[in-house]
Amino acid sequence: MPLSIVILAAGQGKRMRSDLPKVLQPLAGRPLLQHVVDCARTLGADAIQVVYGHGGERVREVFAAQQLGWALQAEQHGTGHAVMQAMPAIPDDHLVLVLYGDVPLIQAATLQGLIARAGERSLALLSVMLDDPTGYGRVLRDNAGNVYRIVEQKDANRKELAVRESNTGLMAAPAAAIKRWLASLRNDNAQGEYYLTDIVTLAVRDGFKVEAVVAPTVAEVLGVNDRLQLAELEAEYRRLQARALLEAGVTLADPARIDVRGQVRCGRDVSIDANVVLEGDVALGDRVVVGVGCVLRNVSIGADTVLHPYSVLDGAVVGERCSVGPFARLRPGARLSVAAHVGNFVEIKNATLGAGSKANHLTYLGDATIGDQVNVGAGTITCNYDGVNKWPTVIEDGAFIGSGTMLVAPVTVGRGATIGAGSTITKPAARDALTLERSRQQAIDGWRRPVKASAEERDRHVAQARLPDEPAKD
Repeated sequence: MPLSIVILAAGQGKRMRSDLPKVLQPLAGRPLLQHVVDCARTLGADAIQVVYGHGGERVREVFAAQQLGWALQAEQHGTGHAVMQAMPAIPDDHLVLVLYGDVPLIQAATLQGLIARAGERSLALLSVMLDDPTGYGRVLRDNAGNVYRIVEQKDANRKELAVRESNTGLMAAPAAAIKRWLASLRNDNAQGEYYLTDIVTLAVRDGFKVEAVVAPTVAEVLGVNDRLQLAELEAEYRRLQARALLEAGVTLADPARIDVRGQVRCGRDVSIDANVVLEGDVALGDRVVVGVGCVLRNVSIGADTVLHPYSVLDGAVVGERCSVGPFARLRPGARLSVAAHVGNFVEIKNATLGAGSKANHLTYLGDATIGDQVNVGAGTITCNYDGVNKWPTVIEDGAFIGSGTMLVAPVTVGRGATIGAGSTITKPAARDALTLERSRQQAIDGWRRPVKASAEERDRHVAQARLPDEPAKD
């Protein structure tokens, strides 16, 4: 059967104590709802319908670029009422899978198993075995083990409250049947709401087979209602990602202290130290070493490269056998060729560092093309911004840039050129020559260091330093 997925995302999330809608609260750097949508897309659905409500326009704005259908639940009257809003857009011959926007760790394999149990005359629901099921609806079975009803916590009697098998709210059933059952729902219960779970009783009455598929883990069906639960799921997500890296052969100094907030691809014998954050799309080649406290965002790192502690790389491409850091920053557009070295307190933005080239400390390289085997001395700055425009700097192969050099762009340093320390270069530097620009050093006889000024002297000097008043305009 064709598949349509309905994601319920209309809850306000009062317990979050936040102006941000609950489904937009971040987990591993992405909204809760994004995790559910990403999982749903792996199932090959014909359509994904999101039921939105509180803060709904903000939710739609965040997901505007994604191909989703939207159904407004203007007033919240329960889960059954929420699904009603999405059903008019779903053809009768589809199978409908119901998910929740605040249950972010659900796994595709679990959902595939759930879908496989649903069909033209069967309803499948996902249950979970809980040591303490307080707050959850209970899955009730007859003596033969067949599911006949789900009872909510507030409507359950003492015997029913003792049942450990609990309802997660996730289910799959034929669209035509769901529409018929939803039309029959009543709200004569403790909450005064239309419960989606009541369709289980209606399905049994219609002769449908109802199967409860028990979730393999509790964590993947946990929802988020407050900051504590969000933090607990964040910790669980970190644990799952760390385990996946370990199973892929990555060495983690401390699996409890790594944050994976995107997609990570690793080669063989990769080693990652503690307190590393990996965001977006991260690719680490064979034998890459990532030092303690590094932050990597949308980067590609070549084989045998070492990232020393506390370096931040964002949108950078680093070649093989490079050395970066400690305390280096590579910004978007930074590209390091093979065996390049970037040392402590070096910042590179929209610049290429050629093979074997080095900028080992206290340097800014922006909007620059730097050739092979170039040495960039400490304190060098490419002065690329005039307050309005960004201008390029070109340093050709084999050049040597002395410490404390200002390269005022646009400017070119020729192949094999040497720039004397402390120079301010504003014109092209000739190839294979020494270029030096310095003011004359002087000794001023009779000069004395300043002494502390009186209040009157300070006021007089400040007044003398002011600009004259502008003439009055007509």
